[in-house]
Amino acid sequence: MKKHTLFCTLFVLFFIPVLAQESEEKVGTMTIKTIPAQQRHFSDYGWLKTYWLFSFSDYYDPDNIQLGALRVFNDDVVAPMRGFPTHPHKEMEIITIVLDGTMTHEDSMGNRTTIHAGDVQRMSAGTGITHSEYNLGEKPTHFYQIWIYPDKLGLKPSYEQKQFSPEIWKNKLCALASGQGKPNTVIFHTDATIYRASLEAGKTLDFHPSKSRSIFIYLICGELAMNDTILNTNDQARIECAEPLSFKARNNSELILIDVPFCKD
Repeated sequence: MKKHTLFCTLFVLFFIPVLAQESEEKVGTMTIKTIPAQQRHFSDYGWLKTYWLFSFSDYYDPDNIQLGALRVFNDDVVAPMRGFPTHPHKEMEIITIVLDGTMTHEDSMGNRTTIHAGDVQRMSAGTGITHSEYNLGEKPTHFYQIWIYPDKLGLKPSYEQKQFSPEIWKNKLCALASGQGKPNTVIFHTDATIYRASLEAGKTLDFHPSKSRSIFIYLICGELAMNDTILNTNDQARIECAEPLSFKARNNSELILIDVPFCKD
């Protein structure tokens, strides 16, 4: 019996993998917090499988509310012929990035559009809107929904949608949505920019943020070295007082990078 117990203990110690843990390090004036994929909050509603990276709905963590002006990042998969019925929003910039499948959007401004893979949608809720989102396709739809606080309250609600080709983010950071005057982007009302990049194995890129910025990184897939930090599929990095960042793909990798003001205001 004792030998069996000892064997089980040794098996647990040496053969059961240890899950990666959240970590935080300070490099100069920069603080880098990494959150492994398995520590994301997961909810399964059958028709909706979702990872909430910040507090959302019935998930509340007082230590995980926002990063600077970034309030919500949801990684959603919606089953065919299901979706979100009409619901309200107010005083928020809402950006949707579809990775696979389609979503049909309808709102109180009179818009009815279908968002395809590669599309980016921006909805400025402003003084208030209602909208619905449904997957009317034949396969699950995978998309990210991102909420960012606007720089000004009381804006008139508005809508924009743009199609992007994957070629434009191959081996470089491509601005998809921005309130910083960047060309050929979906425009929103915050001093912030959402980028996407796809790096082939061995390729590198650099990002030079302005001072007093918060940087959020979400690895769509792959394995990436960011300075001295290693990120794997669906890992996050949250960076305060960001300094220049260098990225190198250890295998084919894709990422979202969001550059937001350090503080909400």
